[in-house]
Amino acid sequence: MKNPHYNPAKAHHRPGGFQNNHISFRGKRWHEILRWRWEAWRARVPGPVQTPIPVVPPDLAFVHGNATAGLHMVPAATWIGHITVLVQIGGVNILTDPVFSERCFPVQWAGPQRHTPPGMTMTQLPHIDVVLLSHNHYDHLDEGSMRALARQPGGAPLVICPLAHRKWLNRWGLHRVVELDWWDHHVIEASDRHHRIPVVLTPAQHWSARTATDALCSLWGGFAVLSPDCHLFFAGDTGYSPDFVAIRRHFAREHAPQHGGGFDLALLPIGAYEPRWFMKDQHCNPEEAVQIFQDLGCKRALAVHWGTFQLTDEALDEPPRALARALRAASIAPDRFRAVAVGQTWQLPRRP
Repeated sequence: MKNPHYNPAKAHHRPGGFQNNHISFRGKRWHEILRWRWEAWRARVPGPVQTPIPVVPPDLAFVHGNATAGLHMVPAATWIGHITVLVQIGGVNILTDPVFSERCFPVQWAGPQRHTPPGMTMTQLPHIDVVLLSHNHYDHLDEGSMRALARQPGGAPLVICPLAHRKWLNRWGLHRVVELDWWDHHVIEASDRHHRIPVVLTPAQHWSARTATDALCSLWGGFAVLSPDCHLFFAGDTGYSPDFVAIRRHFAREHAPQHGGGFDLALLPIGAYEPRWFMKDQHCNPEEAVQIFQDLGCKRALAVHWGTFQLTDEALDEPPRALARALRAASIAPDRFRAVAVGQTWQLPRRP
């Protein structure tokens, strides 16, 4: 398959698709998949949940009041579940990788099933202005959720995504689509027209595939959103790599102390990481997530990508315990990197 975006001057471009900066991803061989499943069966993993995943009713009064507050909006993040977060900054309502379906699979009668309900239903959401889409895996790019957003009252959201996602989005009724390459940016004009919010697609160490024949044909990545009241980083899916040191270096001027310091909030994945020999190149574990937090120089982080779908061998409730151990080992206060309840809103101080 030919890559219509191919640019030979860019190291992560290939004639047939894309690649990581620091390792070349290859799909797992059949014998590796069999080894994974055999070892999991012998070890009887994943184990049962010891601590129920915390779920709280959403603060709808705050969320909806905040959604229409314009420049008086309080910077806030509400964890919907898995990778989906409602971020309210700069007078804009942003949704990351919307996944509200019961299963993350090509069909809804098979595949990994939700263990926790979404923290807000789609009908409880405020009007979503922008969707940040990190890549095309089924637990991130969910057709049912995207079709519902295309039909939301007040009009479909703007979708900002990596290269080569437009075809799916257009098919599902989403036509306000901006595709970015790594380090490209798009500027969101807030509804009051008084300020503009740059969004930058950043590198991640992962891969893409929607079918058996399109591996690496679309790009993947994370996002930096530089709103005046909150600088947000959304990692998407990623293994640990030197990319995060490069991201900190890239935004060094914007994050100088006189300009308010580093990212005010990072959404960092902490789940779907065992066994390490199989998952390490594509998913970070909690210890590596803490290293990413340090590499980026973040002020705060919200743990995502855990507690919803049983995708790998660690127990569904294990990532927050491992995160707590990693934070203690790194002497980082636990209130700086939080694993909140599904449905919980974290209100943030405004960026100085």
